[in-house]
Amino acid sequence: MPAEKIIESKQLFNGKVFNLRLDQVEVDGKTYQREVIEHPGAAAIVALNTKNQVYLVEQYRSGAATDLLEIPAGGLEDGEDAEACARRELQEEIGMIPETLTRLGGFYVAASYSSEFITIYLAQSLKPSQLAPDADEKLSMTLVPFRTALGKVLTNEITDSKTIIGLIWAAQHLGVSIP
Repeated sequence: MPAEKIIESKQLFNGKVFNLRLDQVEVDGKTYQREVIEHPGAAAIVALNTKNQVYLVEQYRSGAATDLLEIPAGGLEDGEDAEACARRELQEEIGMIPETLTRLGGFYVAASYSSEFITIYLAQSLKPSQLAPDADEKLSMTLVPFRTALGKVLTNEITDSKTIIGLIWAAQHLGVSIP
């Protein structure tokens, strides 16, 4: 399959969370437009305590216009790698830092129009360590038995994609059957 050739790229918007560009591309001698959201990437973490409970956070999400139940996550800061981001986000969102952090995988959120790539980690052997949360971030933390959280994925009570993927990958890594 032939690759697209970018003929021209125009920056339309530069924001705090993402940028937006418009590309003119050539495919098989024809010209098309591509709108691309440029995002620095993110890390998301399935954090388990010694009782096999998973830390979930609930917060309002503007894009969904509702509160969502999610695993802790956040965007990469300038020059930050995904593992450092995961450790920072755990401290900000649940007040913990892991002794063990295992990379489970990563995925593109919506590759047809966004460069955002989320790396998923499994965090275990957690110890208290607090960092101040983002000023505009209002969330509540809850502990849920891991198998219950997996059940919430299957009943569509959890609808956040990174949380769904993270919980399923963690179950596979831990050898836990999905209910």
